Amino acid sequence: MQFNKNTSIYLQIAEYMYDRILGGDWPDGERIPSIRDMAIQLEVNPNTVTRTYTLLQEEGTLENQRGIGYFTATDARANVLARMRENFLRDELPGLFARIEQLGLTITDIEAQHARYVQEKQQS
Repeated sequence: MQFNKNTSIYLQIAEYMYDRILGGDWPDGERIPSIRDMAIQLEVNPNTVTRTYTLLQEEGTLENQRGIGYFTATDARANVLARMRENFLRDELPGLFARIEQLGLTITDIEAQHARYVQEKQQS
């Protein structure tokens, strides 16, 4: 995994884990790699992974079953999806709207591009 210097590594690991959950790699209630295994896989210090796992536990995305390991919560996907949507609407969409306005694009332009995207995705 390539890390961005502008964001804390533990937060980038959290994003990676969100992507795995949303992508279906880690369904709700499934066991995930241990802290040690994740640290080896990502080539980071186990303390960094511990910080990520603690964050995800506090927000209800992960559960620690003592003596067994870490699991995604029973509603992990729904929680992550809600969190990611909220963050996108709050943090990313305003900048996108500004750029659309700056470029003089219309909703029709956006809809046409989206239709092309959907069509290409269905063909692949």
